[in-house]
Amino acid sequence: MRPSLLDPLFAPITALEGVGPKVAAMIEKVVPADLGDRSARVGDLLFTLPHAVIDRRNRPGIAGAAEGAIVTLELRIDRHQPPPRGNRSVPYRVYAHDDTGEIALTFFRAHAAYLEKAMPVGEHVVVSGRMEWFNGRPSMVHPDHIAPLGGDDTLPLVEPVYPLTAGLSGKVLRRAIGQARSRLPALPDWLDSSVVKKQSFPEFAAALERLHDPADPIDVSPEGAAWRRLAYDEFLAGQLSLALMRANVRRLSGRPLTGDGRFEDAIRKALPYSLTGSQEFAIAEIMADLAEPERMLRLLQGDVGSGKTVVALLAMARAVEAGGQAALMAPTEILARQHLATIIPLAERAGLKIAILTGREKGRERAATLAGLEDGSIDIVVGTHALFQEHVTFRDLVFVVVDEQHRFGVHQRLAINSKGDAPDMLVMTATPIPRTLVLTAFGDMDVSRLTEKPAGRRPIRTVTLPLDRLDELTERIGEAVAEGQKAYWICPLVEESEEIKLTSAEDRAAMLRQEFGDLVGLVHGRMKGPDKDEAMRAFKEGETKILVATTVIEVGVDVPDATIMVIEHAERFGLAQLHQLRGRVGRGAKPSSCVLLYKDPVGETAKKRLSVMRETEDGFLISEEDLRLRGEGELLGTKQSGTPGFQLARIEFHGDLLEVARDDARLILSRDPDLRTERGQALRVLLYLFGRDEAVRLLRAG
Repeated sequence: MRPSLLDPLFAPITALEGVGPKVAAMIEKVVPADLGDRSARVGDLLFTLPHAVIDRRNRPGIAGAAEGAIVTLELRIDRHQPPPRGNRSVPYRVYAHDDTGEIALTFFRAHAAYLEKAMPVGEHVVVSGRMEWFNGRPSMVHPDHIAPLGGDDTLPLVEPVYPLTAGLSGKVLRRAIGQARSRLPALPDWLDSSVVKKQSFPEFAAALERLHDPADPIDVSPEGAAWRRLAYDEFLAGQLSLALMRANVRRLSGRPLTGDGRFEDAIRKALPYSLTGSQEFAIAEIMADLAEPERMLRLLQGDVGSGKTVVALLAMARAVEAGGQAALMAPTEILARQHLATIIPLAERAGLKIAILTGREKGRERAATLAGLEDGSIDIVVGTHALFQEHVTFRDLVFVVVDEQHRFGVHQRLAINSKGDAPDMLVMTATPIPRTLVLTAFGDMDVSRLTEKPAGRRPIRTVTLPLDRLDELTERIGEAVAEGQKAYWICPLVEESEEIKLTSAEDRAAMLRQEFGDLVGLVHGRMKGPDKDEAMRAFKEGETKILVATTVIEVGVDVPDATIMVIEHAERFGLAQLHQLRGRVGRGAKPSSCVLLYKDPVGETAKKRLSVMRETEDGFLISEEDLRLRGEGELLGTKQSGTPGFQLARIEFHGDLLEVARDDARLILSRDPDLRTERGQALRVLLYLFGRDEAVRLLRAG
């Protein structure tokens, strides 16, 4: 049960004055919480932090006010000049002066009665807003604040600036946040006093106060003590929930999975190549884990094309040798079918029975697969999250491989647990993840890394090219296609959009078809599954030679004879994504190249990204650089998917606190595994506050 103390923070934001459904919908776009399928709550507003401040302490007088500066002026009102009757397009002007000069205060579509009351002729007032100069004459359009002289103590001298969205005004959001702050109850302190002392942390409520009511611009800096305190709280909640997950997983003891090696040997014999040293090392680590009675929870990190699927297949074969079933779950149907294509020839040579289960299998085919899983005649199943829906029953699921884990949250891990008797779990990711992020997202796992490319993989030559040299590129691709090569051409959009002037995938495909006719295929995320598969099949089998695509081909699609990757508007992609896309080529024996097309002018960060891509193919190096350039949220694509993006913490500023939080969490649980002590009870409050309810449920489950 959530402590009743937190009830005011768990009320919907529509409970606040002035926040109806329309305003709530706009606020939901700016709160940093991953709302998923829930509505925003009052507590989410507390964590919606300002990214800058407006400093209204600057009082230079009219003549000394610089163009564009936010200033506060003490004025005497001289006269009002309403627009001509019936002509609302002319602004309402109020003329005023101080000792240094005269100014026009300008209002569009104004209410005359309000302005006459707020600024009576002959009275002294204080106004604050942005200064503008027209033809040498000072003006202020729609001052932010107007107050009678002497009554300006209501004027916020340092005003926080919050993230906004179309239709949501700063004033409305500030008022809602103010109401949320007034509902913050007195919370118990969950921090260890030695950490507080060492880090000079303020109390939780004081940190929120300083951020939402800053006295100085430094107060809203992510590097300031207030923000660091809240970041630490969030890290601690995350590390505590991961540590609880790990303890729970260990408590659900698995069973030793050992085998006679017959399937493993047959698969190794069927391989057309020998495994790399790091593949062998990872397999040895996994097999040792499987042989233990404790459950395995291991992360296998390997760059695109480092051979993760084969490692996973050998591990699944061991599970089948031990008398159980194995499942491989991928985030998309394309990827699931890709894995199936890699696995089937090897598995069938070894005599293993394989099936696929995605949202697309229907009727008899689906019924046969479900029956085979239930009676145990199917050894290994590949599929999407459809595998872990309620109506799928396994005879004896002992081992699960999850691909691209960052698309799955802790909730899905718990759902998988319920399908088998605590199956061993191997999580694979082709997104090389920096060490700090491994801690945040996968702190409950052991980690294996594949650091070599399989034999025969060729280096990829990477070049950058401005968009105005498109004709040369098209000509070069024509020559390559004539020689029998294939090319991917990636565009950032499906169709042309009004807001962003980029060439869409559909337009680019149309342009290339004028040149190459039916040799050009198209695949994007809005196409139906069968149409996508058909486009991929045609490209794979050589019916089309150029595949124009959006980033749906980012992960896992394998066409060994594709040798050219063109990424249009490369300046708009993150490093990890560019690296993933580049990894789609260089999979066969021929030399491959990647062309990064960019549109000038290119910003500093984008320039740096493009040069990193030219200089290295090392995914781990690229991921560290990406973290430095972008921050963690975007790195794991979590701006959309929510795991493990943070509401408050920023890895680039607060990464040093992560290990402290992890050590703290482990120490707490070693002393108080059920969080029953006074500090333990306070930590339960922390877990609820940061939406880690599933971790508290684990406490009860244990």
